[in-house]
Amino acid sequence: MKTLPEKRAIILGQYIIENKATVRSTAKKFGISKSTVHKDVSERLKTENPPLYAQVKEILEINKQERHIRGGLATKKKYIEIASKKQGYF
Repeated sequence: MKTLPEKRAIILGQYIIENKATVRSTAKKFGISKSTVHKDVSERLKTENPPLYAQVKEILEINKQERHIRGGLATKKKYIEIASKKQGYF
């Protein structure tokens, strides 16, 4: 994604709001690092578009509160897949 950092921050912020996306999924979608996404939406967006920043911040706070749940579900899925491969179902 070759754009000015300020414009990129707005694009990333809009994507996060529209899709209720995580920093990780946003980075994957746009082919940039998680660090870049985080810097853009937490620092650059704050000065470029404060109302958009406030909306993004709300979504990121929700994601932060839910991350332990998503991590647990991912681990559960992983071990179910491993168990099913051992039993020959996969």
